[in-house]
Amino acid sequence: QVQLVESGGGLVQPGGSLRLSCAVSPFTLDSYSIGWFRQAPGKEREGVSCSSGSDGKTYLADSVKGRFSISKDYAKNTLYLQMNSLNPDDTAVYYCAAEVRPCAIDWRQGGFGSWGQGTQVTVSS
Repeated sequence: QVQLVESGGGLVQPGGSLRLSCAVSPFTLDSYSIGWFRQAPGKEREGVSCSSGSDGKTYLADSVKGRFSISKDYAKNTLYLQMNSLNPDDTAVYYCAAEVRPCAIDWRQGGFGSWGQGTQVTVSS
């Protein structure tokens, strides 16, 4: 069983940046594919990214390409979602998720085996 803990959310002004963390335990990061998802009130869950541990590939949703990026700290078993140029449409609860298989073609649908508790990101002036 894998445990996921998100952190790093908060309030930021439009144009600002945040870095979210997804700590994975007790296994190594490359044992899983790690996805980021977000959900705003009254809206469907949206896939943000998927990073395959097996092949090293990362996929980003079109809505965040050029603004968001993924990095990993293997020593800490932590995957980071760097979010730049934030706008109010990015406001949501952000969740990380883990799946033993590589990122599937339909990863945005959220077919992951384990989920974290979520962290709130609010973009407002």
